[in-house]
Amino acid sequence: MEILRVFNNNVVLAKDEHAGEVILTGRGLGFQARPGARVDPKKIVRTFVPSDGRDPDHLAEMLSCISPDVIQVVSDAMRAAGLLDLSENKPMLVMALSDHVSFALQRIKTGIAVEYPIQAEVQHLYPEEYAKGLQLLEALNARLNNVLPDAEAIALALHLVNAGFSTGDLTYTYTMTGIIQQMLAVVESRCKVRLESSSINVGRFITHLRYLFVRIHQHKQLEGDERSPIATAIMQSYPDAMDCAEQLATIVELRFDVNLTDDEIAYLALHVYRVAQQPKVGNTNTD
Repeated sequence: MEILRVFNNNVVLAKDEHAGEVILTGRGLGFQARPGARVDPKKIVRTFVPSDGRDPDHLAEMLSCISPDVIQVVSDAMRAAGLLDLSENKPMLVMALSDHVSFALQRIKTGIAVEYPIQAEVQHLYPEEYAKGLQLLEALNARLNNVLPDAEAIALALHLVNAGFSTGDLTYTYTMTGIIQQMLAVVESRCKVRLESSSINVGRFITHLRYLFVRIHQHKQLEGDERSPIATAIMQSYPDAMDCAEQLATIVELRFDVNLTDDEIAYLALHVYRVAQQPKVGNTNTD
């Protein structure tokens, strides 16, 4: 690989024959290095490949502000928390988590406390990621003398959720969280049910919504211009659920400025029908 730009002694921007522009980290990697020089592969500790069209220079500059020790701590903690696969296959997640931990440590030094008001939403909508966030926080604190507060598990969980969108910006994840809450409230109101997060069907519905947002983000909605036979059957079988699904689709369209395909709306209706089988609000029949 050939060096394109040196940011500091530990971070360089390089050109890889296969991956294009990549960000490399490693102690002494950029020391006395010059653009055009060959990279010493023995000094490379991590390789970050920019995705989603993000500016490699901007990402490298951000990474150069993070201590290599923090990056190593995050990488080690991810492995200890059972996130080895994400650590190896999602280098941008490692960067995002390292940036977050670095900033959190700075806040702690200056006595700034941060609260995450969406704790209930994260625990409710992303129980798996929240559990992993708790494990990751424990692994981090084991290496940082327990300086990170319990609330950081929320932020860590959101970063894990965000990894599905291949972006370091949590804005989309925050938006998605709010929209899911809004959509669940609509279903409860329209279907007159109380949705329990422990319900299998509610869990499946939330998972479906999350993957719907991934498909929207990646411009890969189900089917296209023509309605599939399955979608037609769903629409004909569950008209009330379809009415609710169309209202949900309107919410998505207004928030993301994208029109859902007939197939996406039909599958929304199928999930609405399933969760609508929850006990009706006010139903006290225990027979």
